[in-house]
Amino acid sequence: MKTTEAITKRILNLCDERNITPNKLGTISGVEPSTITSIFYGKSKNPGIVTLKAICDGLEITLYDFFNDDLFKNNDLDD
Repeated sequence: MKTTEAITKRILNLCDERNITPNKLGTISGVEPSTITSIFYGKSKNPGIVTLKAICDGLEITLYDFFNDDLFKNNDLDD
């Protein structure tokens, strides 16, 4: 799995856990919905750390919490 795919899956899982839509995520995180959509559909090949931090802030988690998931513990992630 590519790193960007793992990031997308993690965001989707967090949205599902909180029962929020991508648009709602954009609203609560201050990230443009088009940016969220670009991440979800693989158009964003390299979501920046500032964007991920804003998403984490909106979800009320830390970057550590975001990456402290089995999706990222696999050493087989591709760039």
